[in-house]
Amino acid sequence: MTTPAVSVQTSGAPVLTTVHGTTLVITLNRPAVRNAIDTATAAALDAALSALEDDELMRVGVLTGAGGHFCSGMDLKAFPEHGIPTVADRGLAGLTRAGRTTPLIAAVEGAAVAGGFELALACDLIVAGQSAFFGLPEVARGLVASEGGAIRLPTRLPHHLAMEVLLTGDRLPAARAEHHGLVNRLVPDGQAVVAALDLAERISRHTRDAVATVKRIVHTTRGHDESTAFTLQDPISNRLMSSPQAVAGAHRFTRRAT
Repeated sequence: MTTPAVSVQTSGAPVLTTVHGTTLVITLNRPAVRNAIDTATAAALDAALSALEDDELMRVGVLTGAGGHFCSGMDLKAFPEHGIPTVADRGLAGLTRAGRTTPLIAAVEGAAVAGGFELALACDLIVAGQSAFFGLPEVARGLVASEGGAIRLPTRLPHHLAMEVLLTGDRLPAARAEHHGLVNRLVPDGQAVVAALDLAERISRHTRDAVATVKRIVHTTRGHDESTAFTLQDPISNRLMSSPQAVAGAHRFTRRAT
Protein backbone atom coordinates (compact mmCIF):
# COMPACT_ATOMS: atom_id res chain seq x y z
CA MET A 1 0.00 0.00 0.00
CA THR A 2 1.30 3.45 -0.89
CA THR A 3 1.29 6.08 1.81
CA PRO A 4 2.82 9.55 1.88
CA ALA A 5 5.95 9.89 3.98
CA VAL A 6 4.53 12.94 5.73
CA SER A 7 1.51 13.39 7.96
CA VAL A 8 -0.67 15.03 5.30
CA GLN A 9 -1.87 12.04 3.35
CA THR A 10 -2.83 13.26 -0.10
CA SER A 11 -1.92 12.07 -3.58
CA GLY A 12 -0.07 15.36 -4.04
CA ALA A 13 2.40 14.66 -1.22
CA PRO A 14 5.96 15.42 -2.39
CA VAL A 15 7.28 12.04 -1.22
CA LEU A 16 5.49 8.68 -1.21
CA THR A 17 6.51 5.44 0.48
CA THR A 18 5.57 1.86 -0.39
CA VAL A 19 6.40 -1.24 1.62
CA HIS A 20 7.59 -4.32 -0.29
CA GLY A 21 8.31 -7.00 2.30
CA THR A 22 11.31 -5.69 4.21
CA THR A 23 12.10 -2.98 1.64
CA LEU A 24 10.78 0.58 1.74
CA VAL A 25 10.43 2.24 -1.67
CA ILE A 26 10.68 6.02 -1.34
CA THR A 27 9.40 7.96 -4.34
CA LEU A 28 9.99 11.63 -5.05
CA ASN A 29 6.59 12.79 -6.28
CA ARG A 30 6.91 16.04 -8.21
CA PRO A 31 6.98 14.73 -11.79
CA ALA A 32 5.93 18.07 -13.34
CA VAL A 33 9.33 19.49 -12.34
CA ARG A 34 11.34 16.26 -12.74
CA ASN A 35 11.08 15.76 -8.98
CA ALA A 36 13.07 18.88 -8.15
CA ILE A 37 13.57 19.35 -4.43
CA ASP A 38 11.95 22.29 -2.69
CA THR A 39 11.70 22.86 1.05
CA ALA A 40 8.64 20.63 1.53
CA THR A 41 10.20 17.81 -0.50
CA ALA A 42 13.48 18.00 1.43
CA ALA A 43 11.63 17.76 4.74
CA ALA A 44 9.44 14.87 3.55
CA LEU A 45 12.41 12.96 2.14
CA ASP A 46 14.36 13.43 5.35
CA ALA A 47 11.35 12.14 7.31
CA ALA A 48 11.05 9.07 5.07
CA LEU A 49 14.77 8.26 5.34
CA SER A 50 14.67 8.71 9.12
CA ALA A 51 11.64 6.42 9.33
CA LEU A 52 13.51 3.81 7.28
CA GLU A 53 16.48 4.01 9.62
CA ASP A 54 14.33 3.69 12.74
CA ASP A 55 12.08 0.84 11.54
CA GLU A 56 13.61 -2.47 12.63
CA LEU A 57 11.38 -4.38 10.19
CA MET A 58 12.79 -2.55 7.17
CA ARG A 59 16.11 -3.91 5.89
CA VAL A 60 16.69 -1.86 2.71
CA GLY A 61 15.46 1.34 1.09
CA VAL A 62 14.94 2.09 -2.61
CA LEU A 63 14.95 5.74 -3.66
CA THR A 64 13.31 6.63 -6.98
CA GLY A 65 11.27 9.31 -8.73
CA ALA A 66 7.79 9.48 -10.25
CA GLY A 67 6.99 10.19 -13.88
CA GLY A 68 10.04 8.78 -15.63
CA HIS A 69 12.74 10.84 -13.94
CA PHE A 70 14.81 10.42 -10.79
CA CYS A 71 15.55 13.98 -9.67
CA SER A 72 16.64 17.22 -11.31
CA GLY A 73 18.16 18.63 -8.14
CA MET A 74 17.16 21.76 -6.27
CA ASP A 75 14.01 23.52 -7.45
CA LEU A 76 15.57 26.70 -8.84
CA LYS A 77 12.15 28.24 -9.58
CA ALA A 78 11.27 28.06 -5.89
CA PHE A 79 14.68 29.36 -4.81
CA PRO A 80 14.04 33.14 -5.10
CA GLU A 81 11.01 32.95 -2.81
CA HIS A 82 11.88 30.09 -0.47
CA GLY A 83 15.69 29.88 -0.55
CA ILE A 84 17.78 26.72 -0.37
CA PRO A 85 15.81 23.63 0.74
CA THR A 86 16.94 23.02 4.31
CA VAL A 87 17.20 19.84 6.33
CA ALA A 88 18.49 20.36 9.88
CA ASP A 89 19.84 23.78 8.87
CA ARG A 90 22.23 22.17 6.39
CA GLY A 91 20.47 22.45 3.04
CA LEU A 92 20.61 19.25 1.01
CA ALA A 93 23.57 18.23 3.17
CA GLY A 94 21.04 16.87 5.64
CA LEU A 95 20.15 14.31 2.97
CA THR A 96 23.56 13.65 1.41
CA ARG A 97 25.69 13.54 4.58
CA ALA A 98 23.39 11.89 7.09
CA GLY A 99 25.49 8.72 7.40
CA ARG A 100 22.54 6.39 7.90
CA THR A 101 23.30 2.66 8.17
CA THR A 102 20.32 1.12 6.35
CA PRO A 103 21.37 0.28 2.77
CA LEU A 104 19.82 2.57 0.16
CA ILE A 105 19.54 1.79 -3.56
CA ALA A 106 18.94 4.51 -6.15
CA ALA A 107 16.56 3.35 -8.89
CA VAL A 108 17.24 5.90 -11.61
CA GLU A 109 15.08 6.58 -14.63
CA GLY A 110 15.59 9.63 -16.83
CA ALA A 111 17.42 12.60 -15.32
CA ALA A 112 19.60 12.37 -12.22
CA VAL A 113 21.32 15.73 -12.32
CA ALA A 114 22.75 18.32 -9.94
CA GLY A 115 21.43 17.57 -6.43
CA GLY A 116 19.65 14.55 -7.91
CA PHE A 117 22.96 13.03 -8.97
CA GLU A 118 24.39 13.85 -5.56
CA LEU A 119 21.46 12.04 -3.93
CA ALA A 120 22.24 9.00 -6.10
CA LEU A 121 25.92 9.19 -5.16
CA ALA A 122 24.91 9.20 -1.49
CA CYS A 123 23.15 5.84 -2.03
CA ASP A 124 24.99 2.53 -1.69
CA LEU A 125 24.01 1.05 -5.04
CA ILE A 126 22.66 2.50 -8.28
CA VAL A 127 20.33 0.79 -10.75
CA ALA A 128 19.55 2.71 -13.94
CA GLY A 129 17.32 2.48 -16.99
CA GLN A 130 19.01 2.37 -20.41
CA SER A 131 18.18 5.97 -21.30
CA ALA A 132 18.90 7.44 -17.86
CA PHE A 133 21.61 10.05 -17.57
CA PHE A 134 23.61 11.77 -14.86
CA GLY A 135 25.08 15.24 -14.68
CA LEU A 136 26.55 17.93 -12.47
CA PRO A 137 25.81 21.16 -14.37
CA GLU A 138 26.51 23.49 -11.44
CA VAL A 139 29.70 24.90 -12.99
CA ALA A 140 27.69 26.12 -15.99
CA ARG A 141 25.59 28.18 -13.56
CA GLY A 142 28.60 29.66 -11.79
CA LEU A 143 28.12 27.24 -8.88
CA VAL A 144 29.84 24.11 -7.57
CA ALA A 145 28.63 20.60 -6.82
CA SER A 146 28.92 21.01 -3.07
CA GLU A 147 26.72 18.23 -1.69
CA GLY A 148 29.11 15.39 -2.45
CA GLY A 149 29.46 15.58 -6.23
CA ALA A 150 33.00 16.95 -6.25
CA ILE A 151 34.00 14.63 -3.40
CA ARG A 152 32.39 11.31 -4.29
CA LEU A 153 32.50 11.31 -8.09
CA PRO A 154 36.34 11.31 -8.40
CA THR A 155 36.45 8.25 -6.12
CA ARG A 156 33.95 6.32 -8.27
CA LEU A 157 35.01 7.14 -11.81
CA PRO A 158 38.41 7.37 -13.48
CA HIS A 159 39.85 10.75 -12.56
CA HIS A 160 39.76 12.29 -16.02
CA LEU A 161 36.17 11.21 -16.68
CA ALA A 162 35.06 12.57 -13.31
CA MET A 163 36.75 15.88 -14.08
CA GLU A 164 35.09 15.98 -17.50
CA VAL A 165 31.67 15.62 -15.89
CA LEU A 166 32.45 18.22 -13.22
CA LEU A 167 34.11 20.82 -15.48
CA THR A 168 31.93 20.62 -18.59
CA GLY A 169 28.56 19.97 -16.97
CA ASP A 170 27.84 17.53 -19.83
CA ARG A 171 25.56 14.52 -19.44
CA LEU A 172 26.97 11.15 -18.47
CA PRO A 173 24.81 8.44 -20.12
CA ALA A 174 23.87 5.53 -17.89
CA ALA A 175 25.54 3.03 -20.25
CA ARG A 176 28.89 4.84 -19.93
CA ALA A 177 28.43 5.10 -16.15
CA GLU A 178 27.74 1.36 -15.97
CA HIS A 179 30.84 0.63 -18.09
CA HIS A 180 32.98 2.38 -15.48
CA GLY A 181 31.27 0.74 -12.49
CA LEU A 182 29.29 3.75 -11.26
CA VAL A 183 26.01 1.93 -12.04
CA ASN A 184 25.53 -1.56 -10.58
CA ARG A 185 22.77 -2.68 -12.95
CA LEU A 186 21.73 -1.27 -16.34
CA VAL A 187 18.19 -2.40 -17.17
CA PRO A 188 15.47 -1.66 -19.72
CA ASP A 189 13.69 1.64 -19.19
CA GLY A 190 10.92 1.35 -16.62
CA GLN A 191 12.56 -1.59 -14.83
CA ALA A 192 14.88 0.22 -12.43
CA VAL A 193 12.66 -0.20 -9.38
CA VAL A 194 12.06 -3.89 -10.18
CA ALA A 195 15.81 -4.52 -10.44
CA ALA A 196 16.45 -2.50 -7.28
CA LEU A 197 13.89 -4.59 -5.39
CA ASP A 198 15.70 -7.74 -6.54
CA LEU A 199 18.98 -6.40 -5.15
CA ALA A 200 17.19 -5.34 -1.97
CA GLU A 201 15.80 -8.85 -1.50
CA ARG A 202 19.28 -10.33 -1.77
CA ILE A 203 20.60 -7.91 0.85
CA SER A 204 17.60 -8.54 3.10
CA ARG A 205 18.50 -12.22 3.44
CA HIS A 206 21.30 -11.20 5.79
CA THR A 207 21.02 -9.94 9.34
CA ARG A 208 20.32 -6.27 9.84
CA ASP A 209 23.22 -5.86 12.28
CA ALA A 210 25.78 -7.40 9.93
CA VAL A 211 24.69 -5.26 6.99
CA ALA A 212 24.61 -2.08 9.09
CA THR A 213 28.05 -2.85 10.54
CA VAL A 214 29.60 -3.31 7.09
CA LYS A 215 28.14 0.00 5.96
CA ARG A 216 29.31 1.75 9.13
CA ILE A 217 32.86 0.44 8.61
CA VAL A 218 32.94 1.63 4.99
CA HIS A 219 31.74 5.12 5.92
CA THR A 220 34.02 5.41 8.96
CA THR A 221 37.23 4.28 7.27
CA ARG A 222 36.83 5.89 3.84
CA GLY A 223 39.67 8.28 3.02
CA HIS A 224 42.02 7.07 5.75
CA ASP A 225 45.33 5.27 5.24
CA GLU A 226 45.24 1.51 5.83
CA SER A 227 46.76 1.58 9.32
CA THR A 228 44.31 4.22 10.55
CA ALA A 229 41.43 2.44 8.82
CA PHE A 230 42.13 -0.79 10.72
CA THR A 231 42.27 1.15 13.99
CA LEU A 232 38.88 2.70 13.23
CA GLN A 233 37.39 -0.57 12.01
CA ASP A 234 38.32 -2.85 14.90
CA PRO A 235 36.01 -1.50 17.65
CA ILE A 236 33.11 -1.47 15.17
CA SER A 237 33.64 -5.01 13.90
CA ASN A 238 34.56 -6.41 17.32
CA ARG A 239 31.15 -5.42 18.72
CA LEU A 240 29.46 -7.56 16.10
CA MET A 241 31.97 -10.42 16.01
CA SER A 242 31.66 -10.93 19.78
CA SER A 243 27.86 -10.83 19.78
CA PRO A 244 25.64 -13.89 20.31
CA GLN A 245 24.29 -13.62 16.76
CA ALA A 246 27.82 -13.90 15.32
CA VAL A 247 28.48 -17.05 17.34
CA ALA A 248 25.16 -18.52 16.19
CA GLY A 249 25.99 -17.63 12.58
CA ALA A 250 29.34 -19.36 12.82
CA HIS A 251 27.65 -22.48 14.18
CA ARG A 252 25.12 -22.47 11.32
CA PHE A 253 27.90 -22.14 8.74
CA THR A 254 29.87 -24.98 10.35
CA ARG A 255 26.84 -27.29 10.27
CA ARG A 256 26.30 -26.56 6.55
CA ALA A 257 29.95 -27.11 5.72
CA THR A 258 30.15 -30.56 7.31
